[in-house]
This record gives sequence, structure tokens and C-alpha cells, in this order.
Amino acid sequence: MIEYRNVRVALLGAGSVGSQVARLLLEHGDELASRAGAGLELVGIAVRDTDAPRDVDLPKELFTTDAASLILGADIVVELIGGIEPARTLVLQALQSGADVVTGNKALLATHGPELFAAAEQVGAQLYYEAAVAGAIPIIRPLHDSLAGDRIERIMGIVNGTTNFILDLMDREGATFEDALATATELGYAEADPTADVEGYDAAQKAAILASLAFHTSVPLAAVHREGITSVTIEQVRAARKAGYVVKILATAERLTDAQGVEGVSARVYPALVPESHPLASVHGAKNAVFVEAEAAGDLMFYGAGAGGVETASAVLGDLVSAARRHVIGGPGIAESTQSALPVFPIGSVSTRYQITLHVADAPGVLSTVAGVLADHGVSVETVEQTAATDPGDGTAGTANLVIGTHLARESALADTVRALRGEDVVVEVASVLRVVGA
Repeated sequence: MIEYRNVRVALLGAGSVGSQVARLLLEHGDELASRAGAGLELVGIAVRDTDAPRDVDLPKELFTTDAASLILGADIVVELIGGIEPARTLVLQALQSGADVVTGNKALLATHGPELFAAAEQVGAQLYYEAAVAGAIPIIRPLHDSLAGDRIERIMGIVNGTTNFILDLMDREGATFEDALATATELGYAEADPTADVEGYDAAQKAAILASLAFHTSVPLAAVHREGITSVTIEQVRAARKAGYVVKILATAERLTDAQGVEGVSARVYPALVPESHPLASVHGAKNAVFVEAEAAGDLMFYGAGAGGVETASAVLGDLVSAARRHVIGGPGIAESTQSALPVFPIGSVSTRYQITLHVADAPGVLSTVAGVLADHGVSVETVEQTAATDPGDGTAGTANLVIGTHLARESALADTVRALRGEDVVVEVASVLRVVGA
């Protein structure tokens, strides 16, 4: 039997992911040691309450409330607390002590990533974060290593299982947003307060991480344009399906060139119309998927479980094995690359297509007026569909629906067009505005 040196592992947090990491470490220690070339010794688990009930039965002697002392005796620290503090303070303490850190904390990385990577580089430590985006799906390592020699042009990801579950239920079963959210909550996909998911905050954090990694540029969370799904209606979803689209909320990171020829990046999150033929359209339920467009490799799709305790633990353990291998081999960690330092463009610099649904007055010249507004803002019409007018039955004029598909245009011009349409007397309501993927 091969004798391995031990690498001391400290675990911070024993929630749904942390408890599964601990269980798998204890159950499969010998197998993991053979892969890492070192024994992975779980020396302790730091928690707020050592007596709190947990999903997994773990040895009581491993638990402690003294995270700081636990960190000082570890070679590798696994942070699965979540949130900003005390996670930031503890991760910095671990890195400054020379320990490698494995984390799944998207909020921490999106907000304080540059600070943490700088701290790691200063002492030659390594920060691993595969579990921070898309759960069990391997996407961080492919971008960091496998595609390091390629040029990424665009990433589009379904990176939040809760919102994908809701939109999928609306599409496939005709549920309203409210009913779909209630079902997601009942099944445990949505938190009691679903704001972080349905308003796009969770996806925006992941978009910032993906954009920073893919384009070797620090992309702050504040620079990510964010829109949620609370305004998506069942009528929009049905109209999308009728037109050959599926509504998905996408985290998009894209390389752009502005009007002055300056290259930069864009990161954004919003609901969009995805053609039925696109691989992302077939991502159902609470699954996640990340679609990468690279110059040399072409189109790549990464698909799988985006959340779940044991699923996410798989990504954490993969990073843990890599960290242990690094300790066996020796040498400093590899610094995070942000040397491109590309500017981050606002949403107005993006070129896209819109599908605009208008409730308009049933009167002569309406279509001409609407077309004139678009032309005034340099936006050309690709398709127009008009439904039959409704008669209110009280002698007043009825209304009709206009669904306008635009050609490719700058987001700023399209947004100005929508604002102008809202100010037209013939426009009763701008009922829906959705962007179209594939522009």
C-alpha cells in the first residue's frame, strides 16, 4: 500500500454543500489520496453553532467555532460560508497564512475578486473557485486552462436554476410567473426571499466572474447590466413560442468593438428570446448551461446541475484534489490573468435586436407613425405582425397589437426608440420589450 504525506484541510461552513464535502472526504479519502498524491486530512469544520441539526451525520469532534485558529493549522482552506463577511476576512487570513483556498462564493468573488487574487499572488498561494459558477458544471477550469490559448468572443449562460425552472414551467405548462414561482418555492428551488434569483442578482455575480476570466480583464459587479424576470408574462412566453423562440434569462459576456474602434467587453443579464434551434433553448427545469463561442475552438456547450449540495460538492472536491497536487509538486500558485485590462462598455454599446409588442389605437396611419419613430432613431424594421383590433363595445375606438421585430442596432438607439414610442398618442402601451439572441 502506498504511503502518502497528509495535506491538512480546514472546512469553513457545513451547510448543504459543506456537509456533503465533509462526508465525501471522509468516505472516499483513500481514493481521493490516490488521485491527489497526498492524503486529504479533514482537520476541522468551523461553524457558528456546533449543535445545529445537519443533513449529514459527521463526527462531533471535527466541529469548532474558532475558524481563525483552524485556518492557521491548515494547508488548504475550503470556504463554503457564503456572503461577504466573515467570508472575506477568513479567506484573506487563509491566503496571507500561505494556505490555498477553495471557494464556491460567487458574491465574494464578484465583489472582492481582485483583492483576493492579489493577496494570493503576494504569497504564492492559489485561489480555486470552480463551484462559484454553475454548480457541478466544469466551466471555470476550461476557461482558465483548456481555452487559455484561444480567444473567447462570447459566453451566454443559463446560470441560475431557479429562474430557468420558472421560465421553463411557464413555457411548457402555461403557468403564470406567480404560480411557477410558488411551485419553485414548494420544491425547494427558490428561497423564501427569491429576490437574488428572480431579479438577476445571482446571475449578475456569475456574469462578472465569467467575463473577468474569459477576457483576462477585471469586470466589477457594478458594471454588469442586470434585469430580472418578474415582468415576464405568460403572454410573452406564448408569443415567443409561436414565433419560434423560448424565453430564457441569460448571463452574457461578450467581446465588443465600439464606434471608435476601441475593443472592450460587455457583461449583462436579462431575459431574452432564444431561437428554438439554439442549444440553450433545450435546457429545461433547474439545469444550467454555458455556451462558449471561441475563435479557434468554435462553439462549445457545458451542461449539467447548477446547484445542489452533493452536485456542487463535486466541483469543490475537484478543486481540492488540484490544490493537494500543487502542494505535492510545490512551487507558487498561478496568478490570475487580468493583463488585457479591456474597458467595460455600458449596455448602450451592445448591438442587438428587439421584439417590441405595442398596444396601439385602431386608427388610420398608426403603422406609419410607429415606423416613423423607428426610422427617426435609425432602427429598421425586420418583421411586423398585427392582430385584429378589439372593439370595446362602448362606441370608443378599439386597440390592436403590433409585434415589431427590429434589425440589428445599438442598444442605445433601441432604448431611445422604445422611450419615444411610449410618448406617442397612438401607442396605448408598450406591452413588451425583449431582446433576441442570435444577433
